[in-house]
Amino acid sequence: MAEKSKKVILALEDGTWFEGMSFGAQGTSFGEVVFNTSMTGYQEILTDPSYKGQIVTMTYPMIGNYGVNHVDIESRRPFVEGFIVKEYCKHPSNYRMTSTLADYLKKNNIIGIEGIDTRALTAHLRTFGAKKGVLSTTELDPKKLVKLAQNSPGLVGRDLVKEVSCEKSYHWTELPYDLDRSAVDSRQSAGEEQMRLEEAKKAAAGIKIAALDCGIKYNILRKLTAQGFDVTVFPAKTKIDDLMNKGFKGVFLSNGPGDPEGVPYVINTVRQLIEKNVPTFGICLGHQILGLALGGKTYKLKFGHRGGNQPVINTTNQKVEITSQNHGFCVDNNTLNMDEVSLTHINLSDNTSEGMALKHKPVFSVQYHPEASPGPHDADYLFKQFKELVEKNS
Repeated sequence: MAEKSKKVILALEDGTWFEGMSFGAQGTSFGEVVFNTSMTGYQEILTDPSYKGQIVTMTYPMIGNYGVNHVDIESRRPFVEGFIVKEYCKHPSNYRMTSTLADYLKKNNIIGIEGIDTRALTAHLRTFGAKKGVLSTTELDPKKLVKLAQNSPGLVGRDLVKEVSCEKSYHWTELPYDLDRSAVDSRQSAGEEQMRLEEAKKAAAGIKIAALDCGIKYNILRKLTAQGFDVTVFPAKTKIDDLMNKGFKGVFLSNGPGDPEGVPYVINTVRQLIEKNVPTFGICLGHQILGLALGGKTYKLKFGHRGGNQPVINTTNQKVEITSQNHGFCVDNNTLNMDEVSLTHINLSDNTSEGMALKHKPVFSVQYHPEASPGPHDADYLFKQFKELVEKNS
């Protein structure tokens, strides 16, 4: 059971502070305070490695009502630095639940705070931008906490990828849940189980690709496997020769946390992939790294895009996609060479970069998350597009 709630203070670097009650772990934690507009999917958000270095505010008023389980995770553990909600549901109910959210946070040493006005906090972050912050159940003097927040490290220039990437390569065969129901519901028949195993075998015999792990989400790997790819995941610091000397036909560049300029070793690897005409698909941080590898620039957004309802227009067919997003940095389209790059997707809220493709190379990327988890499936076609690109250039 979770410990009895204690008072907790959230303090921002600009002097703003909030008092609430804790759920989860006790102690003090630092991070950039951001907000996410998704209504569900809090466990997937907690375990998205892209949130390393950040304290996440959920704008939906009640969180925790269906608990957590062993299935809806997107990485080996939660990576958020803290979790902020208006109201925590103390009595969740769901047949898949294996733990309460409070116990899950406590187990993973993450402080949760409830009972504050998350509308006011979100409005503040929208007006003044994402802020460095601190959560504490042990130091309750707001003035001291503001000073601690001011002196804490920000995200700009930091290499957070090294803290979330895998330590050694591994092979992935798991399928998406719509193909692999055994991961969700143990009541399936033996016939369905056999079908799942046959699908997994089929996927493992597919086209070999490498996935560069900068903080990859599991559902990305599931989507790649569902396309028939034989996927091997590599640490972010893997050298180009280790990728190219093992018969891989394409490379996937994953999402991840922090400032893309903080990982020059990945930028250099991607630059070499482009030079060698390797079919390449990037998502989120992978998109930003591709922009830097092409000689472009990136910049920090005021408060970022985080949620499952972000409208994006596909400029190739003029269709609008509702997308899942989580990023605080962005590629500056004005710094790209338009003789080499096509802008394929644009954010309809602020006209920022959401996708690009090289005109003369088998390379493309998107800023948003087509794998969802949580979020809509409008952009699922991009995984098929990558498969077609790899097959065409094999």
